[in-house]
Amino acid sequence: MSGPAELGIRPSFWERIGGIVAGRDPEVFVRPTGVASRDEVLYVADPGAPALWILDARAGRSRRITDVGGQSLVSPVAVALAPGGQVFLADSALGRVFRLDGTGRPMAIVTDPGLHRPAGLAYDAARDRLYVADSAEHRVFVFAGNGQLVAQIGQRGTDPGEFNFPTHLAATPDGSLLVTDALGYRVQRFAPDGGLLGQFGRHGDTAGDFASPKGVALDSEGHIYVVDALFDAIQIFDRSGQYLLGFGERGIRRGQFWLPGGLFIDPQDRIYVGDSYNKRVQVFQYLRGDGDDAG
Repeated sequence: MSGPAELGIRPSFWERIGGIVAGRDPEVFVRPTGVASRDEVLYVADPGAPALWILDARAGRSRRITDVGGQSLVSPVAVALAPGGQVFLADSALGRVFRLDGTGRPMAIVTDPGLHRPAGLAYDAARDRLYVADSAEHRVFVFAGNGQLVAQIGQRGTDPGEFNFPTHLAATPDGSLLVTDALGYRVQRFAPDGGLLGQFGRHGDTAGDFASPKGVALDSEGHIYVVDALFDAIQIFDRSGQYLLGFGERGIRRGQFWLPGGLFIDPQDRIYVGDSYNKRVQVFQYLRGDGDDAG
């Protein structure tokens, strides 16, 4: 999908008039990166717009949020689901994380003097922990749901537990945290207390290697999906980090990608990919196998 129209959502008469008066382009994505979905509502962070899109297919309406509490968005890159139907939105240029209600109305701002370029978000509802990957600081900030800083994970470096431009996050059902260490060409896994549990990946150009790892997510069976923007593909690994299979290639047709970024998997194992330079979000369905590890 490249905008609300693919979900059957059409702007009202007055929205069309307002768009003409304001000189806005048609309601289409520009460079979608972060993506999340809940109860038939799709949230898309689009730094090209720059905006947060909220597409409610069930209600047949959409919103394009371009400012939060009077603060214009500059580079909204990541979105994560929050409790109570709310969402977290990271703007990397502003160095802020906003907490919004389901309609995009601001509820709170998560900020800290050490937070400079938030790039990835993940929320652990069971522990009420918001994880923010800061690519400029080369660490992960850990906040309570109310925005209070409670911990930091990592520092710049190449040793296990260190980072070189971390960009994307995923909170797992067991409470651990997956971190895409983009220029470390690996995915690292941490315990809730910040201890390193393991890592996998290396720089290369063959299956299972990484060239530009980005979005990371898990399906209901614990398979780990990692977007690689330069491979224009999604690679799938088992719980231990062993490569299973991949899908995608460079192109503009369905199932092909052009510099994909964000990744989200919902409880129904629908896989949402921010296909950034194709200006769209693609949705896939994981089909469980009969005892096959990869499905």
